[in-house]
Amino acid sequence: MTNIPQLLVHHPDDNVGVVVVEGLKAGTEMLCVITHDNSDFRLTAKADIPIGHKVALKDLTTGDTVIKYGEDIGKMVGAAGTGEHVHTHNLKTKRW
Repeated sequence: MTNIPQLLVHHPDDNVGVVVVEGLKAGTEMLCVITHDNSDFRLTAKADIPIGHKVALKDLTTGDTVIKYGEDIGKMVGAAGTGEHVHTHNLKTKRW
């Protein structure tokens, strides 16, 4: 196990975190840090996930609101289980 965070969560209400390392592989037990209060937890990546992409912190289903920075950033258009990849294939952001 590493002491270097692999996933950052910006706010305690977030339901996604952001991968901050290159080459994250499925099965990795990630050190996840909530930057709001510097608390941490562990979560297993269920897929290979590129740096900068999001990971579901809980099971998300189609239609669920995605929360990042404590704010609504979009809606799920496909499901993602805990530890799975969240990106354009299953998330429609409010930016586009």
